[in-house]
Amino acid sequence: MATARDRVPPHPDIGTITLQQVLEALVDPVRRLIVSELYAARRDLSCGTIELPVSKSTATHHFNVLREAGLIRQYYAGTSRMNGLRRDEIDEAFPGLLQALVARPALDNAART
Repeated sequence: MATARDRVPPHPDIGTITLQQVLEALVDPVRRLIVSELYAARRDLSCGTIELPVSKSTATHHFNVLREAGLIRQYYAGTSRMNGLRRDEIDEAFPGLLQALVARPALDNAART
């Protein structure tokens, strides 16, 4: 019989995460969008709450990359997979990174017009 603990995917310890891993995860604009949405929400969101310009299976891949890089924490609430930004931990390990990141999407959008 599966328990709730069995449904929580593994998360890396914040002390083992390197800046290289974080930057490689954030190089993709869809993953930056996910992190920006979680940062702005200031709460955990389900995968379907964030509108993404990709298929559901591709979105799942992006969430997994962010989790494996240590940027988000995932867990189940009923049948919904919830995602929370590891904001405090990331801010402690890489001060200013998230704040700089969330300021960037506005610049990216301005460059496209």
